[in-house]
Amino acid sequence: MSFVGPLGLSVRDRTLEADTQAGLTAVEEGLLEATKSDVPFITEAAQHLVRAGGKRFRPLLVLLAAQFGDPHAPGVVPSAVVVELTHLATLYHDDVMDEAEVRRGVPSANARWGNSVAVLTGDFLFARASHILADLGPEAVRIQAEAFERLVTGQILETAGPRDGRAPVDHYLDVLAGKTGSLIAVSGRFGAMMAGADESIVSILTQYGERLGMAFQLADDVLDIASDSHESGKTPGTDLREGVATLPVLYVREQAEETGSAEDRELCELLAGDLTDDARHAEVLRRLRAHPALERARRVTVRYAAEARSMLAPLPEGPAKAALEGLCDAVVHRAG
Repeated sequence: MSFVGPLGLSVRDRTLEADTQAGLTAVEEGLLEATKSDVPFITEAAQHLVRAGGKRFRPLLVLLAAQFGDPHAPGVVPSAVVVELTHLATLYHDDVMDEAEVRRGVPSANARWGNSVAVLTGDFLFARASHILADLGPEAVRIQAEAFERLVTGQILETAGPRDGRAPVDHYLDVLAGKTGSLIAVSGRFGAMMAGADESIVSILTQYGERLGMAFQLADDVLDIASDSHESGKTPGTDLREGVATLPVLYVREQAEETGSAEDRELCELLAGDLTDDARHAEVLRRLRAHPALERARRVTVRYAAEARSMLAPLPEGPAKAALEGLCDAVVHRAG
């Protein structure tokens, strides 16, 4: 058995493994090439997160989706580079908005060079992604533009908060569909489309990517509370400390409103307090781990992963389909 890509995805087929590894290597080279500038400082800033590594989840999905057509078609690797560049660009902007100090185990660009450089570097990456897209044709440009609009809309919705009496949980799921689901959906779409797969297969892999993206992000929500740092590779309760209300927290608040129990109200008060205080943070983490809201969030994660898996049913059996099903299983496993 071989392993490739994020989440410990197992690929049992040697041809698929070789194809995927070669594709990911080519994507890595493409990312370094796309982030070069005649100005050395720009190159350093633009390659900061590329060199820090990452799961390369989106490029992997492009490469697996391409297996349903010609995986060696000329547009496959460039489109994988485009989705990862877009993702990286959003991270530069996210870190400025969140005032994050660390990203992928290294100082964030904003912590190192300041907000202005971080924002402009993100813009530089968007520009380079657009440059590559121009060679992939007007349809690819349109698809990427629509996804980018959804991504930005999700970010704005998150910043603005729920409006017009909309339930916070529904609002949050809308935010995730825009911020995360949109680009992962495009990864599946680009891979199949660039490989010349049938339109029905392109549609299936787009819908699969959307649901997998939701499951992937919700698993992160669960992991932030449920895991220890050894499992997740990051400090537990990071979102809590930064005041990010993830799905388990929203379910706690919802339950407190519905039941009015003293225990739930007390937990909500703790959540509303200063969670940079280590003792308070540890207490909130302990209570959340024992709260039914965490299991409820886990079930929603599993549901999205199951929906993603069910989308694959019409696809022909083979190693690529098995690998895509394996990604669903890996996300569920990650959420516990």
